Amino acid sequence: MAGYPTDLRYTEQHEWLRADGELVTFGITDVAADQLGAIGFIELPYAGELFRPGAVLARMTSDTASATIRMPFLGQVNAVNQALADAPGLINSDPYGTGWILRIEPGDRAEVDALMDAEAYAAFLSARQE
Repeated sequence: MAGYPTDLRYTEQHEWLRADGELVTFGITDVAADQLGAIGFIELPYAGELFRPGAVLARMTSDTASATIRMPFLGQVNAVNQALADAPGLINSDPYGTGWILRIEPGDRAEVDALMDAEAYAAFLSARQE
């Protein structure tokens, strides 16, 4: 699965999640980052906020587009990537590493585990291109 880290779970909205103990690190895939172009601004929530599925977690803008990131499951924000305030382009340059966006404590870890793995995400992208 070149290009799609196998230790992550993926959503159809091109978000990735990496489980780490009780927390889940959350970001957008390189596919989403490429579609947006050079990200110039991101509005992040506060640590401690609780979000229901479908609620807007963050908003991003680039020189050509804007996007909202929605919560895929019930969860509480544990931490935000403060480095993005000064360098939102980290999302473009390293979406699976230093460009992470949030750390979330999921209400039900099984909802994270039920998301697509790398192979399913690659198949999802392939089916969309056909």
